[in-house]
Amino acid sequence: MTGPADIAAALDAQGYLADDGVATAAYLAVTMRRPLLVEGDAGVGKTALAQALAGVLGAPLIRLQCYEGIDAAQALYDWDFPRQLLHLRAAEAAGAAGDAEALEGELYSRRFLLARPLLQAIETDPAVLLVDEVDRADDEFEAFLLEVLSDFTVSIPEVGTIRAETPPVVVVTSNRTREVHDALKRRCLYHWIDHPSFDREVTIVRRRFPAVSARLAEQVTGAVQHMRTADLLKPPGIAETLDWTDALLALGAQRLDAEVATRTLGAVLKYREDHERIARGPGGLAGRLAGAVGGG
Repeated sequence: MTGPADIAAALDAQGYLADDGVATAAYLAVTMRRPLLVEGDAGVGKTALAQALAGVLGAPLIRLQCYEGIDAAQALYDWDFPRQLLHLRAAEAAGAAGDAEALEGELYSRRFLLARPLLQAIETDPAVLLVDEVDRADDEFEAFLLEVLSDFTVSIPEVGTIRAETPPVVVVTSNRTREVHDALKRRCLYHWIDHPSFDREVTIVRRRFPAVSARLAEQVTGAVQHMRTADLLKPPGIAETLDWTDALLALGAQRLDAEVATRTLGAVLKYREDHERIARGPGGLAGRLAGAVGGG
């Protein structure tokens, strides 16, 4: 790939419709081997970008899902304690437990090492590492992550130093529930993914569901984009647009009207308060849909 246009075409072939900004950021991340920090509202396609990049590069996608309380052992490596215990008991039964130092060396050898996502990505070539929702982790884990991403080297006291021959392509995502520290941002390239334009979102829907009519795709997209302006607790993203379209197709719906929208609203809105705000707001759901899709 010689430029952003090439990677945009390759992502397109994977079913990911990238705009110029996303394509440029992805191209630089692959070419420079710099982690790419992608922020944006939930459901705008951050995780899907990493999945599509893995398809473009013909590389496995290794995912590290961050959450509150995650620590280095859960992200990097751990020891397979049950297998170590079985090995110890087998050694004792065979009368081979006399040489404690040799037995300890066996217990803490590579044979009993469990590689977690970060170590897997360092040892796999090629690889795409997805560090998903880093904003859910705490400051201590973020500092640890920065250290690993700086040189893709891991030191395991019992085994030695493991270094990536070729650094993985790294995509770090954040829903911005908290600010990611400046040190990590400096290590990464950065791109904000916004909700797509109406035309682009319609194209995404029709690309994912070839059977959907242009009319229904436009109605669903218009309704979702209208909801994003309604001050909801959880505005719907592209993922919800696709889920709603899938639900409507499963019901055999040919158009989006107030009745079918009310029955399927759970595919696009996941909070009761949002349901009430959309369904019972000024003009009701019928009026809102009419305004959103031009009377559909």
